[in-house]
Amino acid sequence: MGIKNLTRAFIFLMAATIHVNGLMPYTRSLWDMVIPEDSFRILEHTPLAVPKATQPIALARADWKETPRFHVIAIDIPGMKKEDVKIEVEENRVLRISGERKEEGVEGEKWHRAERTNGKFWRQFRMPGNADLDHIKAHLEDGVLNITVPKFAEEAKRQSKVIDIGSSAGSGENVETTSRAVQ
Repeated sequence: MGIKNLTRAFIFLMAATIHVNGLMPYTRSLWDMVIPEDSFRILEHTPLAVPKATQPIALARADWKETPRFHVIAIDIPGMKKEDVKIEVEENRVLRISGERKEEGVEGEKWHRAERTNGKFWRQFRMPGNADLDHIKAHLEDGVLNITVPKFAEEAKRQSKVIDIGSSAGSGENVETTSRAVQ
């Protein structure tokens, strides 16, 4: 995409954002659109007139808080069943939540209005080094998926281990290092 087309697309998105924000006063500010905290959030501010077939994958709304013992993520996915949601840990400590709500309908029915969202959604979070990704728990209640990721205990983060350093002669020298989790 050339600079000219990119500039036009940016101006269009900015104008659409001003129009949309007038209808929905609790959305993010114009400045947040220029430099979004989560760069994929820009997909949520596409014009309202985009046909369903061409809409991008939705980004479910999420809250992430950290307590002394846990990372807690709450994701709004109203109307979803737990069978339609997938939670996985990918490379580089990325927690990915995805799913799909199928379009309901029976042949021969005539819809007068269909405003509920159908299709795929996803969110992903890079978890910090203190997150114990082997003991994640999740439950879905009242349209909110709650994911609890425990933190490693402070003692576990500072374990000492002895590393053997080999030489060409085959002898090793013991060196004590302190292992620390990255935060």
